Amino acid sequence: MHESISGPPPETLSLTSGSRFIRACLRRPVDRTPVWFLRQAGRYMPEYQAVRKHHSLLEICRTPSLAAEVTITAAEKLDVDAAIIFADLLLPLAPMGLDFEFQAGEGPVVHKPLRTAEAVSRLRTDRTAELAYVAEAIQKVAAHFKDSIALIGFCGAPFTLASYMIEGGASRHYIETKKMMYHQPAVWRSLMDKLVKVLHEYARQQVEAGADVIQIFDSWAGVLSIEDYREFVLPHARTLVREVQASGVPVIYFGVETSSLIGAMRETGADVLGLDWRAPLGETWRSLDYSCAVQGNLDPITLFAEPELLRHRVKQILDQARGRPGHIFNLGHGIVPGTPVENVQYVVRLVREISGEVKHG
Repeated sequence: MHESISGPPPETLSLTSGSRFIRACLRRPVDRTPVWFLRQAGRYMPEYQAVRKHHSLLEICRTPSLAAEVTITAAEKLDVDAAIIFADLLLPLAPMGLDFEFQAGEGPVVHKPLRTAEAVSRLRTDRTAELAYVAEAIQKVAAHFKDSIALIGFCGAPFTLASYMIEGGASRHYIETKKMMYHQPAVWRSLMDKLVKVLHEYARQQVEAGADVIQIFDSWAGVLSIEDYREFVLPHARTLVREVQASGVPVIYFGVETSSLIGAMRETGADVLGLDWRAPLGETWRSLDYSCAVQGNLDPITLFAEPELLRHRVKQILDQARGRPGHIFNLGHGIVPGTPVENVQYVVRLVREISGEVKHG
């Protein structure tokens, strides 16, 4: 399902969820707004919790049958238009020679952060084949759904992975990362080049296995000024986006708290920009001259609200999109633990109901 979708308008077609989603990524007309959720397979869902009782996060990621099971279960339970493969942003670090683990209550921890030119020079770029377990999981999910819904593969963006590698985990100020950018620009470029090479190959594996779309998560780009983003990040993000697109699939590019960067992020050439909930969808899309598709952008905590408010917020977002080709309904970030599953299912039904009443095209 990697070919460019064009042809007759949606009202003359029988669209599957998969084709509807891909058409939206390419700003083609659809019969209703497609919907999926960031972190739709995760800790809020009892089925996932049952698997986690017996397996660590990394065990699930590295066991294709488990990763496929978690991916499929969530997509079917929510009845969404796209499934995103269950994996983790940091998986490429291991074949590059950087060990990490998840510590309870602290998230990912890199035990030997990159701080020197010598450490960067030792990073490997020739072992991406070790990530084949993700492609194998994608093959299993693709075989299960058989194009009935779209399948999203993903990777981290070069800046976001570099920040984990340099800081040793999540950070508040990203001091060490910015110090490398400012004081060792040649080392920074070397690190970015190595990451682009690995991430491109990793994404290509996913596409060949059956991924219809690749989402690139630049989760921490929002910590940057527009000047730093343009100088130190944009050239490398643009290269990665274009190389992934050359595999024949659309690319979604997403970051958190990136309202100030959205114009520059558009310069990556990504087919879809993910918007977090702080960015007004209608105004932001208009500022981009509707030159790309947009994804978003309900505040994930709104999923805890009463049905009346939830309906109002969903309708507000759809009203801002106005049925224009190229809107994918999603959250402005991932589903959080404790979210009522029935509320997530309710949002799916609301999007279908409300957007189905709007003239698209």
